Amino acid sequence: MDQTQRGERILEVAGELLLAWGYRRVTIDEIARRANIGKGTVYLHWKTKDALLLAVVLNAKVQSLHRQLGRMRADPLEVLPSRMMCGLYVDYLGDPVLRAVHTDDSDILGRLNETAKQELAELMVHGNRALCRHLQVLREHGLVRDDVDVAHQQYAMQAVTAGFALTEVLDTGTPLPAEVRTDILAHTLRGVLETPAAADPAPGAHQALAAATAAAPEIIALYEHLAELSSREMRRQLRD
Repeated sequence: MDQTQRGERILEVAGELLLAWGYRRVTIDEIARRANIGKGTVYLHWKTKDALLLAVVLNAKVQSLHRQLGRMRADPLEVLPSRMMCGLYVDYLGDPVLRAVHTDDSDILGRLNETAKQELAELMVHGNRALCRHLQVLREHGLVRDDVDVAHQQYAMQAVTAGFALTEVLDTGTPLPAEVRTDILAHTLRGVLETPAAADPAPGAHQALAAATAAAPEIIALYEHLAELSSREMRRQLRD
């Protein structure tokens, strides 16, 4: 097992234990035992338990970002708010670490979420700037309404999506099927943000596709830059 594979294995085991035991109970000793390596080997990669578990959180976010980029590269219409946020919502549903982060699950994360907000504050600022510019580009191409302040649109986009995540936690009844929830999220964001041309890009709607194709390169570049910044932050968490 080379150094990269070993680091990936440590992250995998740390993530499993974080979800199973919660932040307070996870120890470097147990991570090392489960990964079948020495405790000192873990510390060759990460300086502290906090740095390692923060890397688990960041890795989940980075993987979701790369999946988002993959969807946008495959289909320009994925740059639309309704499409992008539904993709991220599906990622959230499928990744327990993302679910813990977005619902601020203190049973799992303990103080880690607060640490993440401090340690990753600069990265979060870059993410918000990327999303704001994303919306501006879509406005310039007639895909998002321009009769509302872009900052208000960004707030609405994030608040609606966060609300869908939190509702799942608060709902004590039988949850709607994931595909139904995703459809409702898409319908809501289309109605709030997108222009009629973008809101129902049915097959053959060449105007929406052409506009999205023109907008996509700049938007993809925004998130490629964010992905690179995220990778740098991952490397910063490693022991020098």
